[in-house]
Amino acid sequence: MPSLRAQSLGFAFPSSPALFEALTFHLAPGWTGLVGPNGAGKTTLLRLARGELRPTSGQLRLEPPGARVTWCPQRIEAREDDLDAFAWATDGLARKLAGRLRLVPGQLERWPTLSPGERKRWQLGAALWSEPDVLLLDEPGNHLDLEGLALLRAALGDYRGVGVIVSHDRALLDDVTTATLRLADGQARLWPHPFSGARALWLEEAELTRTHQRETKRQLKKEEKKLDARRHALAASERQRSAGARMKSRHDGDARSLGAEFRAETAEQAHASTLRRVERKAGVVRDALEALEVHDEAGQALFVRYEPSPKRTVVQFHGAVRLPHGEVLLREVVLQLGREEHLWLQGPNGRGKSTLLREVLASCDVPLARRLVLPQELTLEETEADLALVKALEPEARGRVLQLVHALGVEPERLLRTTAPSPGEGRKLRLALGLGSHAWLAVLDEPTNHLDLPAIERLEVALRDFPGALLLVTHDARLGENVCGRSLVLTASG
Repeated sequence: MPSLRAQSLGFAFPSSPALFEALTFHLAPGWTGLVGPNGAGKTTLLRLARGELRPTSGQLRLEPPGARVTWCPQRIEAREDDLDAFAWATDGLARKLAGRLRLVPGQLERWPTLSPGERKRWQLGAALWSEPDVLLLDEPGNHLDLEGLALLRAALGDYRGVGVIVSHDRALLDDVTTATLRLADGQARLWPHPFSGARALWLEEAELTRTHQRETKRQLKKEEKKLDARRHALAASERQRSAGARMKSRHDGDARSLGAEFRAETAEQAHASTLRRVERKAGVVRDALEALEVHDEAGQALFVRYEPSPKRTVVQFHGAVRLPHGEVLLREVVLQLGREEHLWLQGPNGRGKSTLLREVLASCDVPLARRLVLPQELTLEETEADLALVKALEPEARGRVLQLVHALGVEPERLLRTTAPSPGEGRKLRLALGLGSHAWLAVLDEPTNHLDLPAIERLEVALRDFPGALLLVTHDARLGENVCGRSLVLTASG
């Protein structure tokens, strides 16, 4: 049976601190979800498994030796040779995969015009058809709509090798995987559960750690009080002995005086001994406190003194939705959104969701300053403009925005220093800027793009508590269900 085993694995890029070290885990056949915050080393670990990089310490071993590894990257632009081989193969597995993923060989002839979701299905089909011992999938759910994700789940279920999935789609991880490998803070831990079960366990451990931390802080405070008392007692004993020595006559040599001096010296030594013992105990408690690592969690109040829209209805759209050249995508759409309503806009790729969002924004009368608009992609120039806008805000407003930046998992000080935020940081900044500026209407098109799982969980908390109107387009079913009170499904008939 194939396996992937890490023993004291470490890696560091040249002239950089170690990305991780001393990783030890064993992946058996079946699907394992590889999760962790951006920058934790997930992609690097995949590159090590492919043999593209070499460990700086320890080893990552494939068993049996010579096991075949196939990797599906996020990028889907290129038409690789293996796609044609898979498309025209006539064996049973090829036919089965083509059926499961709804692939037709003739589609490859128009590769440049295929949707990203169609290209992704071809890429995954070719990878599964090659029957590798180890299959590495980097964000396989990207570009897939709900129907495409359902097809993907069905196809992955038949794979019998060692599968590793990096994904921010929690529902996909729960449906497909049986184990979760979590990378965080340079360490790795393998949980024998799908993502949600593993997450519940590590959050429970984190809460126990926080409880222990609070108890340890109380113990430290108690020991420090004892330490102060012993220091005062020792100082008093030293003063008493010193005063006795000053008042003693040079002719005073009787046994009573010597006995008093002996008793004072003995008491002083006892106080010093007790002081050293209490200092050692307090030091142990301090060390224990420093060893307790508690990670910041979202959940603080984010919308204090929110200013709601004066109108009960902020969106009221009724009409057809057309492409720029005039083609009708949706004939009759009726969309109404109250000032506190959250609506999940659903539908397959190409059905017109993003176009409908543009039509809604063009027709609504919500002031631009009270809108939060997040497209599927932001340019670097747009992010730089957002960053300049945050820096120019009044202190109170800037504080609200930076609180949300922090709640979404970005250190405000580092963000304010950077000149080129990453795509993920840019999306978090745009979200924080709109939510923190008391937006009356938030229109979000695939807001989880470029976000890691911790950031998505924090985003879910923020959107769930957002007191304004929300129009959300997302293929993340869990996000839509947990954040929105109702949904609108776009069908083929419009």
